[in-house]
Amino acid sequence: MRILLFLAAPLLLANTSDPETIPQPIRAMLDAAMEAGSDSDVTVLMRYARGVSPESAEAVATLVETWRTERRRAHERELRQAGFFELVKGRAELGGYATTGNTHTTGLSGVLDMRREALKWRHKLRLQVDYQESRGVISREHYLAAYEPNYKIDDRSYVYGAAQFESDRFLGYDERYSLSAGFGYVPVRGSGLTVELELGPAFRQTNFTDGTTEGTVGGRGSLDLDWKLSPTITFLQNASAYIQNANSTLLSKTAVRAKLFGPVSGQLSYQLQYESAPPAGSVSTDTTTRASVVVDF
Repeated sequence: MRILLFLAAPLLLANTSDPETIPQPIRAMLDAAMEAGSDSDVTVLMRYARGVSPESAEAVATLVETWRTERRRAHERELRQAGFFELVKGRAELGGYATTGNTHTTGLSGVLDMRREALKWRHKLRLQVDYQESRGVISREHYLAAYEPNYKIDDRSYVYGAAQFESDRFLGYDERYSLSAGFGYVPVRGSGLTVELELGPAFRQTNFTDGTTEGTVGGRGSLDLDWKLSPTITFLQNASAYIQNANSTLLSKTAVRAKLFGPVSGQLSYQLQYESAPPAGSVSTDTTTRASVVVDF
């Protein structure tokens, strides 16, 4: 795109006498970028037009604003008219892992992430299983199910609810239920980088393997970062925290995903889970390293 702009510069300067007319080279490249749906290229062209053809800057801005408005309205119509399952997108992950901490094993893991993005509501569902059995003895057994509805206030802000179930007897609990509600915000959203933050109060009840039960009120926060380093490589960072007086939990997952072919990608990830007050006989930190195949649908 920048090479085309450089080569077209003499023509641009020759066609700027009429302040009401967008020079043909700029208009042609704008039309191509808008037809491709590339908002980032459109933004670059707007900035370039202001520099080489200031007389047409207002006309360019009007054209781009009209395009963006029509595009937004078309997207909203599509969301209103779509059936429930037409808006569902997901990702399935299957791979192996190695753990350190309370367990030293290798095994298999499976993750299913699903999302439905509507005009005002977003629904997210996550299911995860880590399981290892060696010679009839289970050495790793972790289950997780999480559901989160979001209500959008505007393009960047929303309120959320979150419900989560976990089971991991090797971390000292048979069942752990978490409920939270709060505010979400997207401070960064671009063609290559998205950052999403959430914060709110939380309640968590834990049924420990020793038969005791604990229910506490605290706070929950999360960060999701999705950074597209190239057309085929994506860096992901997800972190969450439950802060409570009795026991706080910090969870961090760092991953690099590489597109292989079609909807199939390969992924390497490293996950760290920290419990501030683990049961007797358990250590505070568990880590999980995974190499997996990811399929988008």
